[in-house]
Amino acid sequence: MKTSQYLGKILHELNQPADDEVDEQAEELISHLLASRKVFVAGAGRSGLMARAFAMRLMHLGLDAYVVGETVTPAIGKEDLLIIASGSGETKSLFSMATKAKSLEATVALVTIRPESTVGKLSEVAVKLPGAPKEQSDSSLTTIQPMGSLFEQVLLLFFDALILRLMERLGDDAKNMFGRHANLE
Repeated sequence: MKTSQYLGKILHELNQPADDEVDEQAEELISHLLASRKVFVAGAGRSGLMARAFAMRLMHLGLDAYVVGETVTPAIGKEDLLIIASGSGETKSLFSMATKAKSLEATVALVTIRPESTVGKLSEVAVKLPGAPKEQSDSSLTTIQPMGSLFEQVLLLFFDALILRLMERLGDDAKNMFGRHANLE
């Protein structure tokens, strides 16, 4: 099969309608985002990369956003929000972060395939996205893509959609956001 045909199949997989519950869960997450002093994001592997991209856009919106594990990330505490991106919701390091955040009275949110997961049970809000788990078992979705690729792509698109909704709620626009873009280059 040609690369363009694979691309077409991936785009078809991404063109599935989102569940109506996503809107309710997203609005709940947005409420927590807007009420937080600081927002922290975490994820492992490719999910972590999608979370980093989200943190960058949150910063472009003027929010205090940080990636867990970076050298300039401050301490988390009360009135802060930790958003974890994890398809399984079972990654031990992310569970440890969620537990620590809860002990410091921060709010925990999870964006996942499995809101009933260990991290999901610790979270005040869990957003359920479509996707197939890495091992491709126990999923109603089938994908031609390896491992968690479908979830990771949907995760990035969800985070971008969340940014658009936040822009709307905050009355912000792309021009203002560009003004907050790095300019030391």
